[in-house]
Amino acid sequence: MRRLGLSPGAIVALALLGVPRVVAHDLGPVGGVTNALLVFVPIAVWLGVVVWRQVPSPFRTLLVVGLVYGVLVGMTHQLLWPWAFETPPRLGGNLAGALSPMAESVVLRLFAFGSSVLTGLGVGALVGVVGWAALRVRGPRARAGG
Repeated sequence: MRRLGLSPGAIVALALLGVPRVVAHDLGPVGGVTNALLVFVPIAVWLGVVVWRQVPSPFRTLLVVGLVYGVLVGMTHQLLWPWAFETPPRLGGNLAGALSPMAESVVLRLFAFGSSVLTGLGVGALVGVVGWAALRVRGPRARAGG
């Protein structure tokens, strides 16, 4: 973890900042300003921590934060699945009725989890590019006390 510049606990803590938005989204509609805060504040904190700490590889660090975030989002969606839908989602088109209800649920949940992980990786990668650019623009600075 030394190469990431953050402890495992710090990485998990940063990733956890995004979970309240998932809970709010799954349990009910969230208004514009509240939703924007729940989306952008965690990302801004990720970026701020990486720049402040001058991590050696901001892209890699934020990609890992994004991966952990994606896993946490996926797990949260799975836990809240029964409350997130009035009617559970079903496969459609050529796949409608092709699988048993249990198999269909497993397929849908696996794809939902995978989608969450890929989204987390994408967010981590995008913020990582911004973090990398910010540190390049900022240039090296001596850290106070260390």
